[in-house]
Amino acid sequence: MKLKELESCLQQVDVFEEPKILLEQYPTSPHIAACMLYTIHNTFDDIEGKLVADLGCGCGVLSIGASMLDAGLCVGLDIDDDALDIFRRNVEEFEAPNVDILQCDLSALQDDAFSKKFDTVIMNPPFGTKHNQGMDMRFLQTALTMAETAVYSLHKTATREHIEKKAKDWGVKMDVIAELRYDLPASYKFHKKKSVDIQVDFLRFSTA
Repeated sequence: MKLKELESCLQQVDVFEEPKILLEQYPTSPHIAACMLYTIHNTFDDIEGKLVADLGCGCGVLSIGASMLDAGLCVGLDIDDDALDIFRRNVEEFEAPNVDILQCDLSALQDDAFSKKFDTVIMNPPFGTKHNQGMDMRFLQTALTMAETAVYSLHKTATREHIEKKAKDWGVKMDVIAELRYDLPASYKFHKKKSVDIQVDFLRFSTA
């Protein structure tokens, strides 16, 4: 599947109807989702036939995309009922048989709950701002316990040095695959601008 085709399909995925600020719910744009997945698939061969986890999956755009790229199975994990209802609807509309949904609080998981159970973990975690300080790192730590091969994640470019240091402490190899502009649409009442561009890093972590 070509990148343009993947992005075009992902534009049909329904997103949050009433996003929750406490959960830092922002949709992953079809463009960013498609670029992430296309690279993971074509450059690293970490999707096709693999067991994939999508952490903080929200309405499921990354899971649906992984399914289109022939993941063996993609499991979306999220805490929020409303987001998962939309995700279920998306799975039905896209007739994605290789997608499963699991409701759970990732920040409260036991360290070994899914130890090395997945080949690949993909995620666009909360950036750890507002009331969620440190949540991005908690997601990353959890993801690293779950992945046998690699974790792919989006993080604010401003936090790169901090994450690099943590990866070193954890004995994990970190690669910056791309720098992206995350176009954040105004989703909440306190947003003054129609949209804001945030510089984000698309990162790959591997224990190899």
